[in-house]
Amino acid sequence: MQIHARTALLPQGWADDVRVTVQGGRIVRVETGIAGGGGILCPAPVNLHSHTFQRAMAGLTEHRTAGQDSFWTWRSLMYGFLERLSPDDVQAIAAQVFMEMAEAGHAGVCEFHYLHHGPGGRRYDNPAEMAVRIAAAADQVGLGLTLLPVFYERGGCDGRALAGGQMRFGNDLDAFADLWQASGDALAGMPGDTVLGVAPHSLRAVSPEGLGAVAGLAPQAPLHLHLAEQVAEVDEVLAHTGARPVEWLLAHADVDARWCAVHATQMQPDETRALALTGAVAGLCPITEANLGDGIFDAMGWQAAGGAYGVGSDSNVRVSLSEELRLLEYAQRLSHRGRAMLAGPDKSTGRTLFDAACAGGAQAAGRQAGAIRVGDWADLLRLRDDGDLAARRGDAILDTLIFAGDDRMVCDVWSAGRPIVTQGRHPQREVIGAQFRKVMAQLGDAI
Repeated sequence: MQIHARTALLPQGWADDVRVTVQGGRIVRVETGIAGGGGILCPAPVNLHSHTFQRAMAGLTEHRTAGQDSFWTWRSLMYGFLERLSPDDVQAIAAQVFMEMAEAGHAGVCEFHYLHHGPGGRRYDNPAEMAVRIAAAADQVGLGLTLLPVFYERGGCDGRALAGGQMRFGNDLDAFADLWQASGDALAGMPGDTVLGVAPHSLRAVSPEGLGAVAGLAPQAPLHLHLAEQVAEVDEVLAHTGARPVEWLLAHADVDARWCAVHATQMQPDETRALALTGAVAGLCPITEANLGDGIFDAMGWQAAGGAYGVGSDSNVRVSLSEELRLLEYAQRLSHRGRAMLAGPDKSTGRTLFDAACAGGAQAAGRQAGAIRVGDWADLLRLRDDGDLAARRGDAILDTLIFAGDDRMVCDVWSAGRPIVTQGRHPQREVIGAQFRKVMAQLGDAI
């Protein structure tokens, strides 16, 4: 397969009249100066953090339920909602979300998968029944999947038992090891770019012993965890351990480039620098972090320390690659009262954000991708060469996409060479959408 473009973002910068040759899902040749194609070709980033099931409750929590609504009141509503979801529901919802990610320009996803059991914690015959459904949805859409089975051990740092909706997440170490192995079996028939990682949920939900054991299950695989997302979480960890979450983690775990610290909004400057220097990726979800009132990630300090980062859609209240990147920069502008805060000395703001999302997403996914480079998976995104983009060149293309455009500028997407979006549409949009609408009608709007 050969893909032509009038201009393309290559590792060394923008080039005109580019032809990319793909074999076996990988890029085998990149040539410049070969006319014959239109459009703007870029790497397609990975969505590095998603809970697909939460897409079904988007728009149902925007009302006041307590004296002051917060992440914690939202979480209680989420626990009640998920009690109603069957495996069939989860598969239909995941397919819809994965399709929306593809149409937004993503070629892959890291699914932080913690909805393991039936209502009340009832075990399915196959402990990885829900993982099977996530894999089937990704396969239907063609999106590259990094599956992250989540270990969720306790209700808080005090070791209290799980209750209510949390029962669908919970496992002890032996049960989780079985579930993780079964999840690997569920991926056996998936495409070769599929990755199995692991995810201790958070320092609140996993004991120190549990964290070490889970990290050792797959010593080379991607490892993701929620870290320092909320002030109350920081206070709880500090009260029980004598250290703040990032401080405790760096003192007790060998954090390195396979780790992805999701959110990390509540860090002190010294913690920001120290965590960035480990090589770990910061998994940022600006839309969800704004929706839940998490706070603003110190992207300026993180970038100054050379930290890697990417973006994900987390709760999937809205799936939009361009909007995640826009909000990441705008939050820095509002916080620091300036403009072009994340622009580099040789790159525009949009280019800096996009390059980081491509590199950080691929690293977090354990996926050889993130650039139009020989040997990488052919994760490619073609933007429309019309409208606002028709007259743009170089970095102005990405600045226009992120700050003046939206995902309607996405034309075609390939995931490991698989054509998953053509002219802005997934080929199974109607089929997937119809099943999703059926599930949504059954669930109704009660929460």
